[in-house]
Amino acid sequence: MGKYLYILFAFIVLSSCSEYQKTLKATDIGPKFKLGEELYNEGEYSKANRLFSQIVPSYRGKPQAEKLMYMYAQTQYGMKNYIASSYQFERFADSYPKSEKLEEASFLSAKSYYMRSPVFSKDQTETKVAIEKLQLFINQFPKSEYLTEASGYIQELDGKLERKAYEIAKQYNTISDYKASIKSFDNFLFAFPGSSLREDAMFYKLDASYKLAMNSVERKKQERLESAEQYYKDLMTGFTETQYVDQASKMHEDIVEELKNYSTKS
Repeated sequence: MGKYLYILFAFIVLSSCSEYQKTLKATDIGPKFKLGEELYNEGEYSKANRLFSQIVPSYRGKPQAEKLMYMYAQTQYGMKNYIASSYQFERFADSYPKSEKLEEASFLSAKSYYMRSPVFSKDQTETKVAIEKLQLFINQFPKSEYLTEASGYIQELDGKLERKAYEIAKQYNTISDYKASIKSFDNFLFAFPGSSLREDAMFYKLDASYKLAMNSVERKKQERLESAEQYYKDLMTGFTETQYVDQASKMHEDIVEELKNYSTKS
């Protein structure tokens, strides 16, 4: 019995493939639409996409065009072709501003940009674009059922930008470009005042300032030591029980000791 079921299944699969290939090569657009829709409903996005891509130009301006364009964009999204899906959903929204699918298409367009955002260690240009697109969606549909999801994506993407900015500033410190590190940490602390990395940023800003001061030429040393001392005070005021207390206190002892040289001179 199992053998016959296997043969029957194989026959159905081969027949289905044969029908698909035949429709794909045909010139009549009606069967392509019909089979493409069936495949779309079955989640066969790649096959449906191939059929739809052949007939999209032919349906432009026709009553079925709205449905076709929506399904075509969805197949791109289902195939994880997020560059194509963001474009196709935007195109759908522009072409059919009164569609009942407008809100969903607008959200999926913005979400496609979100899906294109790379890991924080890479260039974050696409992340910034994704945040803009998601915010535009929220502004356009403030009562959307997708509002919580869209807001969550923005928060996640902001986290990537935050991490990227922090790691850049820390890297400057690692390669001993202390002035660039201090400036980058200043920018980070201004841009992300509520960051969970704020304590770390303030410590490494102190660390960079301390190293810059201790290795400075004589004419710049006092001013830089005083700046480092202020960064120490900022850290201890902002985080009275900081995890960096031992390291920061040792730096402060060195700073105070060095500054004594200038108080005696004056």
